[in-house]
Amino acid sequence: MANETAQADRAVRLDGVSKFYETQAARITALEKMNWSIGGGEAAALMGPSGCGKTTILNLLGGMDRPSGGEIWVSGENVAAMSERQLEVYRLRKVGFVFQFFNLIPSLSALDNLELPMLMAGVKPEERRVRAESLLDSVGLKAKGFKRPEELSGGEQQRVAVCLALVNDPPIILADEPTGNLDSHNAKVISSMLIDLATSRGKTVLVASHDPKVVEQFPRVYHMRDGAIQQVT
Repeated sequence: MANETAQADRAVRLDGVSKFYETQAARITALEKMNWSIGGGEAAALMGPSGCGKTTILNLLGGMDRPSGGEIWVSGENVAAMSERQLEVYRLRKVGFVFQFFNLIPSLSALDNLELPMLMAGVKPEERRVRAESLLDSVGLKAKGFKRPEELSGGEQQRVAVCLALVNDPPIILADEPTGNLDSHNAKVISSMLIDLATSRGKTVLVASHDPKVVEQFPRVYHMRDGAIQQVT
């Protein structure tokens, strides 16, 4: 029962969510009254061409943008109703982000990159180092913890970026084109890592991609076009 409750708390749900962007010429509709959800502990992919709305969904779920209407439920909380301060805490503790361009600070080592968000969350220094080393060890990079991003390969940088998303143990992992700068081998490795976060760690993982070779690895794929989900495979 406790495990079922924990899984339910990780559920993601959009209730009648719309997102419009105003320009001088027109109003652009990114999403309109979308109702959609994924269960706790699932790994799923959003697939579609550029501009179809998949990044908009990630930005809304991650608290980086606000909807024009509707409710966004993540881990039992309505993200759309949060204040700016609440969103800051939410992004720090409840959501892990993985981006196409790694999002690592060039002047910091891999270990220091991992320790920074833990410092912001108030984790003690000794615990920060142990946790960072453990995460790097889990992806085979413990020996390279003192190297800066420029000293690592693209695949290694993205593995560090996945660790960065996990440092504060968030229930939700959002990845936007996480394999876009990788070769096919490393793309498969990173996709497998993300899926494993759901199957082994119970994280809810949502990946946006336009690459069919990437998304075909995921157990569930939502195909998007024109701001709506057209098909589920």
